[in-house]
Amino acid sequence: METCSLSFFSSLKPPLSTGGCCSTNNFKPKRGLVEVSACSYQKFLHFALDETKSRTHLLHSPLQENFNSMMALDGKTKLEMVSFQAPKIRLLRSLSIEESEGMQILDFAVFPELEFDLPIFCANFFSTPTTNIIVLDLNPLYDVIDQRDYKEKYYRSLMPLGLKYAKLLPWGGKLTSESLRFFSPIVIWTKFTSSKYNHGVLYSAFMDYYKAWLDLMEQVTAERHALQISCNREAQHRYLTWRAEKILHESIGRDLCKLTVAHDMVGVVGKTRDPGYRILKKLIGESLSKCIQTLSGGLDMDTPQV
Repeated sequence: METCSLSFFSSLKPPLSTGGCCSTNNFKPKRGLVEVSACSYQKFLHFALDETKSRTHLLHSPLQENFNSMMALDGKTKLEMVSFQAPKIRLLRSLSIEESEGMQILDFAVFPELEFDLPIFCANFFSTPTTNIIVLDLNPLYDVIDQRDYKEKYYRSLMPLGLKYAKLLPWGGKLTSESLRFFSPIVIWTKFTSSKYNHGVLYSAFMDYYKAWLDLMEQVTAERHALQISCNREAQHRYLTWRAEKILHESIGRDLCKLTVAHDMVGVVGKTRDPGYRILKKLIGESLSKCIQTLSGGLDMDTPQV
């Protein structure tokens, strides 16, 4: 597919510099931020859960009773899963993968209840001892390029936040026009070398973005019209289908073929088969793979509409 020039996101790209990267002299790490070690993604998850519990009442999803942590069949890779529900939150779920040689993946997402047109919070992080590929966003349910009212409703007040981190984290490269419809104007799509400082910046961005999402959650009111609720349902399913089929191929391309392992974190229940199913099957076997896919937030479009 032909790539887009990203003019829509041009305001978020770092300014050109003869040094090859943007200056970070104005970045003020929060207390303890520089202590974050490379790939300490459990700390990201703990922050998110603590912050969510301070805003709402989290309940374990029924799946949490059956799946918590397990070792892969290779004896070297650990998988940890959490799954919660809450008022206004249809599903808060995380899947982390840690490999003994230093590869780590975090897939964390929060899906709103269908009565709300809130963006979907998404953090997809892949790290090795030397490199990192990152997507952090409040993914819009509706196209922010064509639907200006939706963009104004959720992103106008967040643009300074996006600009802040665009100056600190390098833009990851071109995306297709199809993918742009699923990213927000404040998306953090970046690649960087592993260091305590870079991971500190990422941790700061994760905290700020997640608190911003929780602020939106607290302010949003429920939709009462069945037609709009049905549209929200279709929008979530459309987003999940796109993630399962496109996001890794278009975002990382040939840079790291091994990142296909991250496909296992984007299941879609229903007619669309998660392309990462084969990865889970290899790691933990077929029967467990089928069950764990349901942690990924898919909507079965064969079930009755809301």
